[in-house]
Amino acid sequence: MFEVLPQLAPDPILGLSVAYREDSNPDKIDLGVGVYKDEKGNTPILNSVAKAQRILLDRETSKTYITPQGNQGYIDGMLSLLLGEQSRVLMANRVAAVQAPGGCGALRILSELLVRCSAKTKVWVSDPTWANHIPLIGSSGLQLETYPYFNKAATGINFDAMLETLKKTEKGDVVLLHGCCHNPTGADLTNAQWDAVLEVAQERGFLPFLDVAYLGFGDGLEEDAYGVRLMAENLPEVIIAASCSKNFGLYRERVGLAAIITENSQTRQIAQGQIQSVARGIYSMPPSYGGALVDIILADEGLKHEWVSEVNAMRNRMQTLRAMLVDKLEENGAQRDFSFLNTQKGMFSFLCITPEQVLEVREKHSVYFVESSRVNIAGINQQNVDTLAKALVSVL
Repeated sequence: MFEVLPQLAPDPILGLSVAYREDSNPDKIDLGVGVYKDEKGNTPILNSVAKAQRILLDRETSKTYITPQGNQGYIDGMLSLLLGEQSRVLMANRVAAVQAPGGCGALRILSELLVRCSAKTKVWVSDPTWANHIPLIGSSGLQLETYPYFNKAATGINFDAMLETLKKTEKGDVVLLHGCCHNPTGADLTNAQWDAVLEVAQERGFLPFLDVAYLGFGDGLEEDAYGVRLMAENLPEVIIAASCSKNFGLYRERVGLAAIITENSQTRQIAQGQIQSVARGIYSMPPSYGGALVDIILADEGLKHEWVSEVNAMRNRMQTLRAMLVDKLEENGAQRDFSFLNTQKGMFSFLCITPEQVLEVREKHSVYFVESSRVNIAGINQQNVDTLAKALVSVL
């Protein structure tokens, strides 16, 4: 039976990881896969998470299923983190939510729910967007369209073109927006630009679909929530997919949240039943472990304070790495101004070089990142930054 299936090309990012592992160059550099790395190139368990693990080990008495919607403490904690403790939509009981297996699981659950609302729903995604948005959303049957977002030549957001396209959306269309730390470009909307997008959403009636995977990695946990909270407080309906992979370092635990802000509490009850039904049809019952850890951290003032400090440290380190790369490129004779990297935020940046230059730096210098020129800033360190800068300058 299976011999009829076509051979698929390797996943661009996962294929890079394989090529990197097989490369014998001792000076090879991996800037592909999006995981945080410390100065030694490790992806550590956060201290706050390690302490929560010990607490959970002592506290947990059963491995029976948790509730269909997931760990309620986790859900409540994450909603407060995203929407604010004094959120009016939370106080009005307008939010339906389930714990999901990662941000990917949340994106898929919400996409399947949109299909139940209307199989003809059109979802607008930024050009470019995270590559996995396309199969996660598109294979649910939803129609995908793109709106302009980043201009490589200008090394920044083409906001006028973005806004003009959003003004052509129709009521019932869905617009996917990166809550912060845009993947792959690292270029984020300003608060004023978020305000302008809100005005268009109010005028045209599109539904914002907010993907929040890097909260705290941009300007701070509160600052990064600006767009999410703005939409939630000023529109009747918003949907949110959130992930704890990056800011809690819980990559392998697959901890996510799918949330729906509804017009009123009656609709919220309907949405809660529907979203749980979607989840039931995909994976039956949610995982517990990672969500339980986040619940413990967010419910304990001491652990939460430590976690916030760790998020701040990761963010500050990545900002330092950006500045260090910009300085090293200049020191090594780059004829091009790369200072735009310092304005980008989060784990990723677009170097704004050509696919041919990306391939050349990979083949000649064993520096691995995807052809779009997206690099994982956290893969840079004191030991490899000079090698990286020299390699990039050599192909410019």
